Amino acid sequence: MYDCLLTNLNNGIFTVTINRPTKLNALNFQVLKELASLLNEIEANKDIHSVVFIGSGEKAFVAGADIDEFNTIDANDGMRISKAGQDLFFRIEQSKKPMVACVNGFALGGGCELAMSCHIRIASENAKFAQPEINLGLIPGYGGTQRLVQLIGKGRALELMLTGNMIDATTALAYGLVNRVVPIAQLLPVAYEMLHTIQSKAPVAIAACIKTANAAGNNGYLAEQTAFAECFATADKIEGVNAFLQKRKPHFTGH
Repeated sequence: MYDCLLTNLNNGIFTVTINRPTKLNALNFQVLKELASLLNEIEANKDIHSVVFIGSGEKAFVAGADIDEFNTIDANDGMRISKAGQDLFFRIEQSKKPMVACVNGFALGGGCELAMSCHIRIASENAKFAQPEINLGLIPGYGGTQRLVQLIGKGRALELMLTGNMIDATTALAYGLVNRVVPIAQLLPVAYEMLHTIQSKAPVAIAACIKTANAAGNNGYLAEQTAFAECFATADKIEGVNAFLQKRKPHFTGH
């Protein structure tokens, strides 16, 4: 049914594997479209009580967006794409069914944003996190500027967004970006054990916990859409994307 997603339902836990291993499971537009369709299935299926997201292989959870698709995007497209990505990740964040990200390697850009939209994050010891959009003359556009601040604080979030630097799983745990760090062989077993415990609780109360926790603060998303779109009208965006595709260092001019 899906070209880029693998799914499995067992004991109420729906495991979703993002399956583009040759692209390190990058979020291209097709993956986003398939995830949106899959969420409809998740919401409608009463046999699905909780969800796990993981990447194919052991190198990457999701290594960002597919930069090839950014080369022809203008500001209007940027606004539309940002809103679509935010809407998708809002649906994950606001789902009544617990969503767990099993971060099995690189979680960069949109991959980090996907993980942050989940209710709980468990990382393997080899996991790496970053919001490197600044290197393309861009900013996070799928909720990253907001959720990163909410999870790790403004100062640390700005440091990561402004430098584009990567942090390892130990640092992510210390920052509060992830709930646990485990050996990669234990990643899914630990997630399943946690979800079996959660699934033993009252579904209405589970949904209420998620809803009220989300109400703690969701601000600034429209500002993010606008700023994300404006970046696509800059020469630096063109330079950043071209440099990436040409495998050279970008030369940004601030225009």
